[in-house]
Amino acid sequence: MPWTPIGGDEFPTLGWEVIDWITENLVRPDAGLVTEPFRLYPEQEDFVLNFYRLDPATGRRKFRRGVLSRPRGWGKSPFAAALMAVEGLGPVVFDGWDADGQPVGKPWSEIRTPLIQVAATSETQSRYTFDALLEMMEGPVIDNYRGIELLGTQVNFPSGRAEMVTTAARTMKGARADFTVCDQTEEWVPSNGGGRLHQVIDSNAAKRGGAYLETPNAFIPGENSVAEKSANYWSMIQEGKAIADGLYYDHREAPGDTDTGDRESLTIGLRIAYGDASQHPDGCLIHQPACPPGHADLEPRIQSFWDLTKDVQVARSDYLNQVTHASDSWLSRPELNAVVDLEKVVAADDPIVVGFDGSRGRARGVADATALIGCRVSDGHLFVLDVWEQPQSAATWHVPVADVDARVREVFADYNVVGFYADPNGWTSQLSEWEAKYGAKLAVKAKREAPMTYWPKGKDSNVPRLLEELHDAVVNGDCSLDGSTVLMRHMLNARRRRTRSGYLLYKAYPDSPDKIDAAYAAVMAWKARLDAVSSGAGSKRKQIPARRRTAVIR
Repeated sequence: MPWTPIGGDEFPTLGWEVIDWITENLVRPDAGLVTEPFRLYPEQEDFVLNFYRLDPATGRRKFRRGVLSRPRGWGKSPFAAALMAVEGLGPVVFDGWDADGQPVGKPWSEIRTPLIQVAATSETQSRYTFDALLEMMEGPVIDNYRGIELLGTQVNFPSGRAEMVTTAARTMKGARADFTVCDQTEEWVPSNGGGRLHQVIDSNAAKRGGAYLETPNAFIPGENSVAEKSANYWSMIQEGKAIADGLYYDHREAPGDTDTGDRESLTIGLRIAYGDASQHPDGCLIHQPACPPGHADLEPRIQSFWDLTKDVQVARSDYLNQVTHASDSWLSRPELNAVVDLEKVVAADDPIVVGFDGSRGRARGVADATALIGCRVSDGHLFVLDVWEQPQSAATWHVPVADVDARVREVFADYNVVGFYADPNGWTSQLSEWEAKYGAKLAVKAKREAPMTYWPKGKDSNVPRLLEELHDAVVNGDCSLDGSTVLMRHMLNARRRRTRSGYLLYKAYPDSPDKIDAAYAAVMAWKARLDAVSSGAGSKRKQIPARRRTAVIR
């Protein structure tokens, strides 16, 4: 079938019919006295083509939920309003294949009476998208679909309606919604009922076979917002840990090393974050050739960064769409993104050190993870060797000790390991075996009598200093990361807590399912690397065939 090629892949989609319907029926909002069709930017078209992707075997929608994360002023509200209109009236339901093998769509009204919603934690938030919907429907769609009524808080279709809802989740339970826009989900937190509302929307969509779209700005880690949970779920899908993969996630932010005090760097960061919407005279920075200038004027945003009365971190979140950090975070996402290097490859003869943080289970909640993190001695490149985490589908879980033991032995066989620092808690037996087998060969040792045994997390008064050393190495660009989502996630989950000897790393709260074990393993690997450098350890050994050099995240 001549399906749609996007990003090197080919798949059937109803997206082309959706794009055509929007252009033919809706008008651009906030256009003053000028009436013109609402035309999607190329990046918006790409989102539509992917969001309305179909399973070639069944014709069923591949994605039951989507996330579109962009900076403030990018145009999320009009875009979401356009999807509300097409879901209420347009060809969004699979209706077979045409003679050329392309999918054909039909409206919900040929199956049932559609209900379309925009939800937010307050009426003010949902009003932005709904007002855009009302304005965009003051055009050809009224002539093309007789019987449409545009009311203040509701749009009546010839069959069905669109409406606004807020966090009164109980009033929504059982609602027959076929499509819902969840607006600004970075603000949907437990204290305002956002999580409960999201659960109800998800259940309603599953019951009806419908879909929903979240349109957040950058979230603040640790607030337990719906946007944060969706980002974590996407990470789990990317790591192969989620059973269901029906989420289409589209987040773009400025590079982590964007210098907000430098005009050129800040302008480039804004042009990347705003994409096709950027009003820069040279057009966008995300397509070649560049798209024409969009609607988002960058100069007022630049001036907002330089306004001394404004919080720069808030501006980063609002305009660069960067997921920064909570007030007690150890590291921020921009800081970590700035040192990601996907081009580096660790060879079998490169001297490396390894940090190990293990868990043997928890009395309650989600079990802690077990992590093996490597670090190349020559340049401080941190990379994931393995991480074992409790699967989301498992009510209880225990780390597979035999698998961990086998992986450690494999690492020693495949790499030139010159140092191995491990937390012995719960692993004294395995550590003793590893030390007996490999300890004498290590060029750098944690202790003379126990070459692999290291005591982090408060049992060593030097740990606060070690945490600060890795923190500074990231901030100053003295190390690099392999881009592993699991290591990034654990480092972002880590929170600083003050102790008598300095700060240590903790989870946001004791029973939090968000783990930090890989962060502590990275700290131990970095300490081992510093010791290796200071002792002169790290000569290459003869190249050996590697059975396995890639990370496996369980």
